[in-house]
Amino acid sequence: MKSKRLMIVIGGILLFLAGSFFTEKKEEKVEDIPTVGVLQFVSHPALDEIYRGIQEGLKDEGYEDGKTVKIVFQNGQADQSKLTTMSQQLIQKNSDLLIGIATPAAQALANSTEDLPIVLGAITDPVSAGLVESNEKPGRNITGVSDKSPVASQFELAVSLLPKAKKVGILYSSAEENSKYQAAEAEKAAQAVGLTSKSYVVPSSNEIAQTVQVMADEVDFIYIPTDNTIANAMQTVVSEADKTKTPIIPSVDTMVTEGGLATVGINQFELGVQTGKMAADILSGKSDPATTPIYTFTTGDIIINEAQAEKLGVTIPQNILEQAKKTDDETD
Repeated sequence: MKSKRLMIVIGGILLFLAGSFFTEKKEEKVEDIPTVGVLQFVSHPALDEIYRGIQEGLKDEGYEDGKTVKIVFQNGQADQSKLTTMSQQLIQKNSDLLIGIATPAAQALANSTEDLPIVLGAITDPVSAGLVESNEKPGRNITGVSDKSPVASQFELAVSLLPKAKKVGILYSSAEENSKYQAAEAEKAAQAVGLTSKSYVVPSSNEIAQTVQVMADEVDFIYIPTDNTIANAMQTVVSEADKTKTPIIPSVDTMVTEGGLATVGINQFELGVQTGKMAADILSGKSDPATTPIYTFTTGDIIINEAQAEKLGVTIPQNILEQAKKTDDETD
């Protein structure tokens, strides 16, 4: 009787071990694909489009989520402490490569590892952000795509659309390191086209509405660099600016859709696609972050919001209309 019970126990153990073996084999098979950890700074249309493009860029190069690559996505929602924690979590999930969307996210990843390759998505100036040694030779475990806007072209467009404008207000957040650099670039571009400028700096989104109210009384139009804090509160900016019919020239195409007048901008989806393709090249061993130059777009599209122009009483010159992409259908 005891022998029979012993045989049953042994049989049960063997079945358990066999089941565990096959389960482990199955898990090994599932995990036998690379893992890409993606950390996004905050949710707003521009960064969301970049993430969508990243997935497409990876897929174009043979890395499809759930099939040939595992993408682990985290969103810090503009909380620096969350970014730090999420960076560590992505590393603990055995990521083979990390992607940071926007400067604060990329910096959090860079502070968490010097070994795993990191690809930057939408970092205006990686050098001043302390992420690379130079754009030509990054020198570390980091490379990626810059979202540096064609600022000079944006101001040339602004004066073409607003020929009576004399003063521009530059709105940006002090919480983002790249914004100060971009504001300085905007001041030079404004001067080059004969405008005077004044910068309006907000420490957080809580001060944006009041700041825009002040700006509307002091400037002829508002310029917004690629600033995630302001982009995340674009509806507030537009709402306040519309009260005095103050035009907004943003740096990003999606912000035109949200109520900006116009811009010369980089397509955010295409920016994401390029980021995904750079990540794929690193995963496949075709490139090394330390020697892969930062990718910078040299051209941009003219994007016009015709509905907003009509609301503000702005006449778009025919030559600009003919070459511009229009967002009116999206904003109706």
